[in-house]
Amino acid sequence: MAAVAAPLVTVATGRIDRRIVLAVLIGLVGTANLASAFATSFAIVLVARFLIGISVGGFWSLAGGIALRLVPTKHIPRATAVIFGGVETASVLGVPTGTIIGDLSGWRTAFAAVGILGLTSLACMIFLMPKVPAEQTITFADLPKVFKDNAGVRAGIAITFLVITGHFLAYTFVRPILQGDGIDDNMISALLLTFGVAGICGNFIAGALIAKQLRQTVVCISVLLAVAMVMLALVDTGAVTAGFIMLLWGLGYGAVPVTFQTWILDAAPDTREAASSLYVSAFNLSIALGALFGGLAVDGIATTSVLWIGAALAILPLLAVSRAGRSAAASPE
Repeated sequence: MAAVAAPLVTVATGRIDRRIVLAVLIGLVGTANLASAFATSFAIVLVARFLIGISVGGFWSLAGGIALRLVPTKHIPRATAVIFGGVETASVLGVPTGTIIGDLSGWRTAFAAVGILGLTSLACMIFLMPKVPAEQTITFADLPKVFKDNAGVRAGIAITFLVITGHFLAYTFVRPILQGDGIDDNMISALLLTFGVAGICGNFIAGALIAKQLRQTVVCISVLLAVAMVMLALVDTGAVTAGFIMLLWGLGYGAVPVTFQTWILDAAPDTREAASSLYVSAFNLSIALGALFGGLAVDGIATTSVLWIGAALAILPLLAVSRAGRSAAASPE
């Protein structure tokens, strides 16, 4: 749903102050989670999840580029890293925290906690964030035009599709792969936590590099992901080796959102929101396709086949980076 919502929300709210739009989307997430907590039927939960999908897609397409409007130019990479650092941290802490709350008090309490957290975030944003007037009016006709006319955007979308599809094609099945290597469930949980913490570090490392080394950072991401997947496929992994592999994998994937978002924003300085909406759509579509293709590979070939396919997809962006060139990426190297 987020893949469809990103361009829809961007176009539909083109004339509205971005602070207001973000506030509405955050409020919708909080309210929908509270509705799930007090739902009396599955239909209500389904509608609530639908609304959350719309909100998340729209929020991401706008929030990713909001740093450009809030800080001086020299601080944009760092500010963008802070924004996506929140995403990485939430990814690491959200699932285990929700699981603990659910185990202690039930799933309704977990949904209620997320809803309250969302509304608290809304209050903070209203008080702390300045007005951000809409810069331009976007139409649906602008979206394919941005993709068609901007080689840098096309390269960024292609890189996003390959890396994210490859990552989720393999990462979706990392638990059964590790179990197949004889690693117990408790250790796997620790390894996944290692992945998450490394992801937070990767986000901020990338934020420090992308201002002057954007293309090199993309290359490092591709290499780290591909090497981690190949190592997991080839090496007889014990806990220590698996920990090192998940560390590499986490560093690489953690750097993805801030790096790819910056690529898109640098490539389309005059059509940032339109380009960002295309990026968010490609990102979320790639998540779904990665899991789908991974399932087909596991059923048709073998569980470890997803590592080889994922590595191949992750390394292909090196071609796109080399062809895009300095001007397409708009990198200030």
